[in-house]
Amino acid sequence: MSNSQITSELGSGETDVCEFKSSFNAAVIESLVAFANTVGGTVLVGVEDNGLPVGTLNIGNETVANWVNEIKTKTQPALVPDVSVEEIQGEPVVRLSVPEYPVKPLSVRGRYYKRVGNSNHQMSLNEIANLHLQTINLSWDFYADETHGIEDLSLGKVNHFIALANALRANEILDDPLTVLRKYELIRGERITFGCFLLFCQEASLVSTIEAGRFDSETIIRDSITIKADLFSEVDMCVAFIQKHISKRYVITGKPQRDEVWEYPMEAVREIVINMIVHRDYQATADSTIKIHSDRIELFNPGALPDGMTIEDIVHGSSPSRPRNRLVASIFKESGVIEKYGSGIKRVHQVLADNGAPAPVFESMAGIFKVTIFPISKNDGGGQKSSQKSSQKSGQKLLTGIRGQLVEMLLENPSVTRRELSIGLNIAESAIEKHIAILKNAGIIVRKGGRKAGYWEVSLSSTQ
Repeated sequence: MSNSQITSELGSGETDVCEFKSSFNAAVIESLVAFANTVGGTVLVGVEDNGLPVGTLNIGNETVANWVNEIKTKTQPALVPDVSVEEIQGEPVVRLSVPEYPVKPLSVRGRYYKRVGNSNHQMSLNEIANLHLQTINLSWDFYADETHGIEDLSLGKVNHFIALANALRANEILDDPLTVLRKYELIRGERITFGCFLLFCQEASLVSTIEAGRFDSETIIRDSITIKADLFSEVDMCVAFIQKHISKRYVITGKPQRDEVWEYPMEAVREIVINMIVHRDYQATADSTIKIHSDRIELFNPGALPDGMTIEDIVHGSSPSRPRNRLVASIFKESGVIEKYGSGIKRVHQVLADNGAPAPVFESMAGIFKVTIFPISKNDGGGQKSSQKSSQKSGQKLLTGIRGQLVEMLLENPSVTRRELSIGLNIAESAIEKHIAILKNAGIIVRKGGRKAGYWEVSLSSTQ
C-alpha cells in the first residue's frame, strides 16, 4: 500500500468500502464482517472521523497479531483480514482489509451485518437467508414448496410453455410435462418448487397478487382489479387492464390497414410489467400495485435493488443482470417472454424515446421499487418538438414542492452536502436521497467528482 493510496482513502472520507476508527474495538470487527458480506472494504484504525490520525495509537510488537487473532476467533466463518501498518503525518495507522467473501453470510457474536452506504446494517432473518441462497448460487424460487404439490399444477399450462419454447428451439422438446418440469429443476425430488407453483398454478395464487386501479385523483378509484394467477397469465392480464384504461388513436398511412397508436408504447408497458413480475420479492407481504392516472402510470413492486446495484447501473446497463428469481427468469427466457437478461430497462428507454415519450422515472425506497412512465405526445406532426414539449412538461412537474426547493439550494451552493440539504429542507436524509434519485434520472442534476470534493451540476434546459 503506497502512501498516496492511503492518503486518497483518507481524503475520500468514510464510504461504502472504507471506514475510520480511532482505536481497535468490537465495532472494527462488525465493519469488517459487513464489508465481507457485501463487496469488501477497509477499516483504517487510528483515524478520526475527519480523516486525520489520532496521534495516540500505540502499536507494540504483538498488537496487530493480537487484533487479527481476536477477529479470527470472534467471527464465523473465521475472518482473516490483510494487514498493513502505515505512517501518516508521522503517526501510525493500521489498515485492515477484507475482500467480498465467497461463503456468506459471516457473523460476529451471532450477529450478521452488511454495508449500506457508509454505515453498517444488521441483517434481518430474510436478508440472511437470501444472502445464503446467493452464496450457493440458488434463489428462493428453487426451494421446495411444502404447501403445494403436483396436483396443484395445470399440465395444460406446462404444455403451453413447451409449445412456446419449441417455437424458438432447433431441437424440439418431446418429453411429457412432468419430465420437462424435472429437467428444468421445477420439480426437485418429489416436491415442486416455489417457482414451479408460481409459473404453472392451476388455481388463484395469493403469493403473486397484483392490485391494479384506474385513478381519477390520488384518492378516487374509477375501476380496479385484483389479479391472482400464474405468472404468464398475470403478464397478459396486467397489460389488458392497462389497455382498457388508456386511449389509442388511428393513423392513416396509405397502407391497407390503419396503424394503432396507443397513448403509451405497448412494447415498453409490457416490458415493465414483465420486469415487475420476474424481479418481484415474493417473500414480501406487500402486493405489486399498478396505478393508472390521467397523466402517468405508476408500478410499485416489493423488492429493493440488490446490494451494490444502483438505479444508474440499471438504466445504463453497466452492471451484470442479477435476477432475484433465477428459476422464474430462466423459464421466461426459455419461452421467449424475456429476450435477453438485463436488457429490459434499456429497451424501455429506447422504445419510449423512439415514440416521443419522456424518460421513465425509477425509484428504490424502503423495500419497494417504483417505475413511473408518461404518455407520448398526441401531436402527429410535432416530431422532435412535440417530444421536447412533453419532456419539458414532465420536468416542470418534477420541480414542484420540495424538489424545486432542493434544486434552488443546489444552484446557490453546488457543493452543498446531503446533510445540509436535510437540515435546510427539514426532511430526513433518506428523503433527500429519494428526491436526488428522481432528479438525476430526469437529467436535471448530475454529480461531478467524488463525495468529498465533488459538486452538483444543474441543467434546467429540459424544463424551460
